[in-house]
Amino acid sequence: MARLVLVGLPGVGKTSVASAVAGRLGCESIDTDVSIADAVAMSAPDYLREFGESEFRLRELEALERAVARDAIVSTGGGVVTTPEGRALLAIEHTVWLDSDDDVILARIVDEDRPLLARDPAAALARLRRERANWYRDVSRARIDVADSIEVVTQRVIDEMEQVDS
Repeated sequence: MARLVLVGLPGVGKTSVASAVAGRLGCESIDTDVSIADAVAMSAPDYLREFGESEFRLRELEALERAVARDAIVSTGGGVVTTPEGRALLAIEHTVWLDSDDDVILARIVDEDRPLLARDPAAALARLRRERANWYRDVSRARIDVADSIEVVTQRVIDEMEQVDS
């Protein structure tokens, strides 16, 4: 089992936080989007655009299954909760939901390749939040706001992990 799995909307900082937490704990950080890119020899956004969301979700589930089998901090793609299989797997892991206000997230994704947010980022992010918020809540043991610095958020995540371990 993974030490921790991070879920949340696109652009919330799952990869950065996972890397920072793993660095502090001296363990591996795994990004499922990077795992997908390695497996298919193209970036996750390109794969999503070329093959569609349903095919991407299959690859994402495979990457999640591989990742949680390791002693690591795992960052997921924002849509990992959209399939029943993904939610079932996340529910048995120590999963934490990273979240913040939409304006905080939108400020972070300027000039990033986010296919699901491409046309109208604000409207798309609001739609994704409506669709996914209950799923994030259902699979997670805690919700951590990421509006603060990476150092503060990293400490909050580590504190959450220690509460569960004690």
